[in-house]
Amino acid sequence: MKRIFDILISIALICLLLVPFLLLCLLQFIALGRPLFFRQQRAGQNEKVFSILKLRTMRNGAGTDAERLTSWGQFLRSTSLDELPELWNVLRGEMSLVGPRPLPTIYLQRYSPQQARRHETRPGITGWAQVNGRNGLTWERQFELDLWYVQHRSCLLDLKILALTIRTVLRRENIAEDGQATRSEFLGPDSPPAKL
Repeated sequence: MKRIFDILISIALICLLLVPFLLLCLLQFIALGRPLFFRQQRAGQNEKVFSILKLRTMRNGAGTDAERLTSWGQFLRSTSLDELPELWNVLRGEMSLVGPRPLPTIYLQRYSPQQARRHETRPGITGWAQVNGRNGLTWERQFELDLWYVQHRSCLLDLKILALTIRTVLRRENIAEDGQATRSEFLGPDSPPAKL
């Protein structure tokens, strides 16, 4: 049922947002040029690696995230418009609308056995952690929320998370970690917690 729901909603959203998305891509080209999209290897269900697709928010080249993040990129992130291309990942079966956020593959060797259980389900565009603090959470707290979702996932919970996601996006809450352009790197379960 979850997979059927993902497919139907993704197709509906793609059809509904096609024209606005093409306009967004034009503005993206004007603001940042090519490439329009950001691709990165992420770990999915059962730790299967896939390429996530997002609108690019940073300039190409060297430098820190803070130096490369543009005002246009900040707008895309604050409105979550940079996540729209992930609907393609959902259609391909690599992601779900709701689930733990997919993280870089480099983190796979850093999880504790409990934290690694986040890969028992498809990763999501949004999730329980995203509507309960997003990037304002410590890594430890995010993984606790991810595991709670894995243990309690249901269609009703997914609908609740989708509804809460609309509120979170409209409020533009916890877009980045305090003091960071995006978020600090997860170094492992014994690493210092992210600043709040």
